[in-house]
Amino acid sequence: MAEKTHTEQLQHNDNQTDNPAEKKAGDRFFTLPVNILIFASFMLGMSEFVVVGILPDIASGLKVSEVTVGNLVAIFAFVYAPCTPLGSAISGRFPRFATYLTLMGVFLAGNILCAFAPNYPVLLIARLLIASVSGTLVAISMTFAPDVTTDKYRTKFIAWVFSGFSIASVVGVPVGTWVANTFGWRVTFYLISVLTVVLLVLMFVVLPRNSHIVKVGFLSQFRLFFDRRIHLGVLTVVCGAASSYVFYTYLTPILRDEVKMPEQYISLGLVVYGVACLWSNLYAGKLAEHGRGVEPLYHLRWVFLAHAALLASLALAHVVSIYGAMVLIVLGMFMYLFNASSQVLYMDVAAQSHPGSMNLAASLNSMSFNIGIAIGSAVGGVANDFLGLTWLGPVGAIFALLAMVMSMMLGPYVGKHIER
Repeated sequence: MAEKTHTEQLQHNDNQTDNPAEKKAGDRFFTLPVNILIFASFMLGMSEFVVVGILPDIASGLKVSEVTVGNLVAIFAFVYAPCTPLGSAISGRFPRFATYLTLMGVFLAGNILCAFAPNYPVLLIARLLIASVSGTLVAISMTFAPDVTTDKYRTKFIAWVFSGFSIASVVGVPVGTWVANTFGWRVTFYLISVLTVVLLVLMFVVLPRNSHIVKVGFLSQFRLFFDRRIHLGVLTVVCGAASSYVFYTYLTPILRDEVKMPEQYISLGLVVYGVACLWSNLYAGKLAEHGRGVEPLYHLRWVFLAHAALLASLALAHVVSIYGAMVLIVLGMFMYLFNASSQVLYMDVAAQSHPGSMNLAASLNSMSFNIGIAIGSAVGGVANDFLGLTWLGPVGAIFALLAMVMSMMLGPYVGKHIER
């Protein structure tokens, strides 16, 4: 009965001609609420990734090894992945606005603790605190789509929320690194904390307070995981992410040893790659506009095949350096092309068959991608040890082919409303 009521409510909302988003936004996409949610993703990304840029400064300041500080990155991902679906399932039972601001408060507390951490154990606790809420915050951001923009811009909204992380890689991390090198690593976290306070104030003022709560049990939400469309979507994302992170984890050594890029230009090379990744996230929104449900991800099967071919050709980078550099840029443009399409699959399948699991569905992309990162990085490490940098691309191509197979298996569900 709850599912029927929720579905009727969604249909009623879609048929409303006086939708607040329609009236306020008109034909504009970048309204203040949308910009705030994109900025929130930027802050989440900056806080997550900046450790990589200021790693030596933290190690020196806390008098621990760089390897010890480097472990914070792996631990962050390890906590992020399971906490995202659990936190999203729990948050779906509470008012969205209050939950979102509360979790942002936890995020702020974690960054303040990072800034004042007297030793490594305290810094570790602070990073665990941030990791425990970051994925859930992204998931809740996605559920604001019907209330801050129109259906016309739904996939664009998804793409831009994800792009906040890419913008953080291209802009936020270099700025944070410069601040750390100039004023000290703690000042970087002061900066993140101050920006987060500003963000919280803006959120309190402009974000909609309405909620679409469906009264379902905590465990009932996880019926979503028994849907085959969800299985295939998750596996496609895991394999797609792994295909890139097999080599991306070792991008700096590849630029140095395979492409033969001079040391003084490697930072520039990383920025160019980051820009390519940003384009990838934004264009993903265009690709996700081709259909509803499983269709956008199914249409990307040939994109995964092309990605596999490019990854395999990366083995030639050490033979022709300029070719290797060009291939890396194009690989950056392929890296996130499936992000918005997979998010559309999760959200549409949940809306159709599991309406009480919308928050959980919104979290699946972050969860799946982080699992793919962990697998790709681990496999890349083994491949590098036994085969060398030259073969990281071809090994990644295997994962891209697996992603293609998973997306092809979505074919029977295209254009059909198949229940579990």
